Amino acid sequence: MPIPGAETEQPRVGAAAKQVAEHASALAKLELELAGLELKQKAGTLGAGVGLGVGAAVVALYAVGFLFATAAIALAIVVDAWLAALIVTVTLFALAALLALLAKSRIKKATPPVPEQAIREAKLTTEALKANGNH
Repeated sequence: MPIPGAETEQPRVGAAAKQVAEHASALAKLELELAGLELKQKAGTLGAGVGLGVGAAVVALYAVGFLFATAAIALAIVVDAWLAALIVTVTLFALAALLALLAKSRIKKATPPVPEQAIREAKLTTEALKANGNH
């Protein structure tokens, strides 16, 4: 038996559902556009920050150079200028060699880049699961 007014209810519910879907789609598009604009703004800010950081690193590099020159000039008070420069240069090469040896040691310790402990743990877990399945 047909329900009175049911025929008129279906079109209104369908239209409302269609309208909700259209609004949801429009809202999703607007949210995506907002996200895109926000990402562009953040990318620009990030680029400026990276540029400033690189500039700071370059200035710091020159400052370190001047620090070594200052050390050589201060040492020149005690010895001849050429000897002071030579002492600072040899000291810098020795420091570079020490850092290179430390780097080589760390790199050797880290190679090959295989997660050995994780592999060992995975094997132990597999063996434990197999053992539990057999008992």
